[in-house]
Amino acid sequence: MSIQAIIIAALVVGGVGLFIGFFLGISGEKFKVEVDEREEAILGVLPGNNCGGCGYAGCSGLAAAIVKGEAPVNGCPVGGAPVGAKVGEIMGVAAEEGTRKVAFVKCAGNCEKAKTDYQYTGVEDCASMAFVPGGGAKSCSYGCLGYGSCVKACPFDAIHIVDGIALVDKEVCKACGKCVAACPKHLIELVPYDAKHIVQCSSKDKGKDVMKACSVGCIGCHLCEKNCEHDAVHVVDNVAYIDQSKCTGCGVCAEKCPKKIIL
Repeated sequence: MSIQAIIIAALVVGGVGLFIGFFLGISGEKFKVEVDEREEAILGVLPGNNCGGCGYAGCSGLAAAIVKGEAPVNGCPVGGAPVGAKVGEIMGVAAEEGTRKVAFVKCAGNCEKAKTDYQYTGVEDCASMAFVPGGGAKSCSYGCLGYGSCVKACPFDAIHIVDGIALVDKEVCKACGKCVAACPKHLIELVPYDAKHIVQCSSKDKGKDVMKACSVGCIGCHLCEKNCEHDAVHVVDNVAYIDQSKCTGCGVCAEKCPKKIIL
């Protein structure tokens, strides 16, 4: 190959490269999407976990929604009040005080307290239990299965299986709600961090059936309801539930509970 041919080839390649670069530059300017500076600033103060706990597709989705007025400035459950305050400064509004929440597993039926109908061996996944006899080996059809679907879903390593049931580390939990969505038994609920009393049971069975399946299950005796002076406790579908907005933390319900299932 002659030197002349090499030079011509180099010029052609270089010319094509310059043309493509020029074309891309013009196209970038013409079709670029304008981004609100506030959106970028908000994205800069958000934690960046992209957990989806805010209800949007990651932190960028939340930032865009806040700028559009579709989400509150304190909409990030991971960042909490400190991040909400920073976002509020960017948006020029005051962030409302939000109640810190944590996930809570409404089941105390561990390996010692909950009875089993058979020995299960197979895929250890809670959702898969819908296809096995009785919905799982535990006698209580409402109890925690203990196979860790919630553990796998938690992006913060805040929930673990201990003695056959899921337990949440409230100091690590960010209330993103991933575990709530992952639990097929709907046993996990977001509750106030400083909640004084919570019923650790979800069984809707009648008392006698509960006692056959678990030694600590709520039997729906109504003693907690009858002794609460603040109308904060009610038995619904055979299981007690505490309205945290009314609970004063007096402890009478926990004291009267014969099963000691109110923490």
